[in-house]
Amino acid sequence: MSNSGKKISPSLEDYLEAIYNLRRLNSSVRVTDIAIELGIAKPSVNNAISLLKDKGFVNQERYGLVELTQAGERRAEYILTKHTNIKSFLIKVLGVDEVTAEVEACKIEHIISDDTVFKMKLLINKLEER
Repeated sequence: MSNSGKKISPSLEDYLEAIYNLRRLNSSVRVTDIAIELGIAKPSVNNAISLLKDKGFVNQERYGLVELTQAGERRAEYILTKHTNIKSFLIKVLGVDEVTAEVEACKIEHIISDDTVFKMKLLINKLEER
């Protein structure tokens, strides 16, 4: 897994993940969709989109649809993979319930190293081979 170089805040990572997930459900993503998904006011979403545009992760014409760039797509997939692996570890290895695992994976994904996530995934795979 690669962090694609550019540092962004955990909050902006959450926006990328939300945009990615919304686009998988719908063919288009609007600021309103993101606001609803994250439970955040539209002006806050607009500010975040502006920051993500400046970093090259999204494109948006004024008042238009929000689209991930290639870099944004890669970064969102990277974040989602970390999230999925952490959640899986919490559930399968530690026996955490799914709701708690989802909430905690969301928090942990922003601070955990790629190496630790990789080792978590290796352990899950070993346990599943038994």
